[in-house]
Amino acid sequence: MNAHKATITSIFDGTTLIEIPFFQRSYVWDKYLWERFLNDMEFTVKTKSPHFLGTLIFKDNGTPKSSEPYSTQLLLIDGQQRLTTYLIFLKVLCLKLGQSLTFDSHYRFPDTNDLSLQHGKNDRPAFEKVMGMTAPVSITDDFSKSRVVQAYNFFVESLDTSKLNYTTIVGKTHFVRIDLDANDDEQQIFDSLNSLGVSLTTSELLKNYFFSRNNLTDYQTIWEPVFDNSVATKEYWDTIIETGRIRRPLIDIFFDAYFQLFIQNKKYSISTEDKLIYARTDRLSNSYQSFVDNYCGGSKQIILSSLKEYAELFRKTFQPDICDTTIPSTFGIERLNVVIFGLKTTTLIPYVLYLAKNISDTNALNQMYGILESYVMRRIVTHATSKNYNNLFLSLIANEILDADDLRTRLQAASGTNSYIPTDTELRDGFEHSKLMNLYSKGVHYLIESHIHPAQSAVVLHGFNNYSLEHLMPKKWRNNWPACPTPLDAEKRDSILLTLGNLAIIPQSLNASIRDSDWSTKKAGKGQEKPGLTLCASGLSTLQDALTKTDWNEIEIQARALWLYKQAQSLWKL
Repeated sequence: MNAHKATITSIFDGTTLIEIPFFQRSYVWDKYLWERFLNDMEFTVKTKSPHFLGTLIFKDNGTPKSSEPYSTQLLLIDGQQRLTTYLIFLKVLCLKLGQSLTFDSHYRFPDTNDLSLQHGKNDRPAFEKVMGMTAPVSITDDFSKSRVVQAYNFFVESLDTSKLNYTTIVGKTHFVRIDLDANDDEQQIFDSLNSLGVSLTTSELLKNYFFSRNNLTDYQTIWEPVFDNSVATKEYWDTIIETGRIRRPLIDIFFDAYFQLFIQNKKYSISTEDKLIYARTDRLSNSYQSFVDNYCGGSKQIILSSLKEYAELFRKTFQPDICDTTIPSTFGIERLNVVIFGLKTTTLIPYVLYLAKNISDTNALNQMYGILESYVMRRIVTHATSKNYNNLFLSLIANEILDADDLRTRLQAASGTNSYIPTDTELRDGFEHSKLMNLYSKGVHYLIESHIHPAQSAVVLHGFNNYSLEHLMPKKWRNNWPACPTPLDAEKRDSILLTLGNLAIIPQSLNASIRDSDWSTKKAGKGQEKPGLTLCASGLSTLQDALTKTDWNEIEIQARALWLYKQAQSLWKL
């Protein structure tokens, strides 16, 4: 990596073609940023002081053909927005000054008149339209919706040549230019340097790695139909998912899962060192390239040949919005989607994708999904750690576990490690004593409710996201509930009211004045505007017995915990 200060004239030196990656995101700057840019240029001319325009990151794009009018070609990894704006600004300034030849001599190749900056698929026609203008007049044709053209129109309308000087601007405005070597990781460098904090996603880097102007047909048949064919499609893949402490778009999660299917495939004999490197999501784009170079003989087709098939299967299988709709009472992908997205257990995704691809029998597949739900939920109830899930679920791919008995055997073999299966005794103890975070407590109650909720009930079961968690005996019980005989009893009550037996899901939060009321008021409410549990929880099987109690205390909490345990024991068998 080589970094140094550069002017616009040193960047466009007449021998270099700069290409914006063909599938790079579109130009997105707006009026606020154009105004700021124009003010900066006017200030630079007025004060004749240097002005820093930001960082440009370039990467060698290979050796050009001898017939080309340039001897160097570079990919612009970062700086598309500011460099595009700068050239549009200079174009309009030269038009208004009557110096079109000055612009063309700096930013076109003299032999062919081709532009030295070539845009990608989305903005190239509009950019060439702007660069081809011969007079400073606004563009009002079909291109007018393009941000590139809108920027041009803004400068045509707003640029005052009396406040600007071409020579001063190109001499006083500077960039920090960074040239990357072939082995430099552009994603890591981009993320570290981009002052606006807008990261290139893994998918954007991979799209430009796998496709270019030279294989546009592959893009149109492999990528576009599954990732770019409609607004709904883009919205799906752009859905942000929380994975641990990180928020990632669904498309990046797909590429992570898809990559693992190659990494865990023993036929590639991937070294232990590379597996450790390839496991890092922050290096995923670079890891794909390394894998292709080192294990695929440089053939990108090994990845591309099944990309469309797996992407379509991923979208069919993984539906985060299932958390907004009712789910079946029996095991299947709908329930597992709640476990994955509702309870944020995204480490399951690669193995579930592997199962979905390799098991065609629906009953057998649902049986596998049931084992996974049972395994994860038992561990949640017993407060078992999830830190080893990634290694565990990837090992199931590596060992080609595609049978229910094999999966049970594999999980049972983990006894004594961080991946053990909690016993029924431990499960009961979890219901009686575990104090889970609210999300997990809600998930436990919701999945039990969805299993036992009567199919013919007049009350429809909502989606997971539509329920909130309620403490039947409130945390502030001292305000309206009977006092405990001793301080020690009060401490025990404070502890037990945080356990699963005292928690419930309801489709709407109670009014604060109801939430902390005595038991009879909490059930009945205070009129229609402040309904109680009896109305709010109507039709919920996990609460019906509790609402028949005239008193709610530690004994009832323990009894309900035991009842919930028996439902879970029946549901989450292993």
